[in-house]
Amino acid sequence: MTNLHLLTETRHVQGEAIQFAYRSFGYRSQVPVIFLQHFTGTMDNWDPLVTNGIALHRQVILFNNAGVGSSSGVTPNSVEAMAEDALAFIDSLMLNKVDLLGFSLGGFIAQVIAVKRPDLVRRIILAGTGPQGSEGLGNLPVIVALASQKELVDRMLFMFFSESENSRHLGRAFLQRIYERKVNRDPEMTEQSITAQQKAIVDWGNVKDAGYPDLKKIVHPVLIVNGGFDRIVPTKNSYILYEQLSNAFLHLYPDAAHGALFQYPELFVNQVVNFLKQ
Repeated sequence: MTNLHLLTETRHVQGEAIQFAYRSFGYRSQVPVIFLQHFTGTMDNWDPLVTNGIALHRQVILFNNAGVGSSSGVTPNSVEAMAEDALAFIDSLMLNKVDLLGFSLGGFIAQVIAVKRPDLVRRIILAGTGPQGSEGLGNLPVIVALASQKELVDRMLFMFFSESENSRHLGRAFLQRIYERKVNRDPEMTEQSITAQQKAIVDWGNVKDAGYPDLKKIVHPVLIVNGGFDRIVPTKNSYILYEQLSNAFLHLYPDAAHGALFQYPELFVNQVVNFLKQ
């Protein structure tokens, strides 16, 4: 198939205060899939095998939230504010119904959107993420500090893949794919954005609401995916999502970590497409 992920140009749309950069491609479905990205990630950090695979069946919309990559503005330091910015982007495209695919930090944002605007959302995919109050998020600064001591390839493998040679081999293939795009790439994340996102993630973990009341407000069908050895958002948080959400499916991938969806892209795409067809 045509590599739409590689060839689609970046466009901009004006929100109330932010000019959002986005790329839209794929089958013109009535309900598009909005991709919500991970900590330090831009549109260019999505796996083309994932985006192109889903685009065969659905309209895919990638975007950079406020202050990230080629979008304007300043990155806020709370998940709540990031969700408001994401909603401003969705509203700027005049969309009245969307599916959400949230990875890691993007999964936090997806949950807030579903609570704030339940009628906007049809179905939700949550990958490598957890609820407000997630265990282990306070360790993120230590993990980031350890990763920063490594070269780029080893840093990405450490953050997203397990220690096995098989996982690392598949991780290197993923890294080759995300750097295939040479023209019109997003700028790298700024220190302001990285610092703000890290604070938002740690604070999300520090909020301990007994009984997970916000999760009980999410009645949408939810697909939860993670690796069995996630060191960024520990896998136990995926179990909590599954236990607390009223209409959820859970898939854990073997010998995989935070980037399980990129280690098993074909499996992930098949699961997402089948889930969204229902």
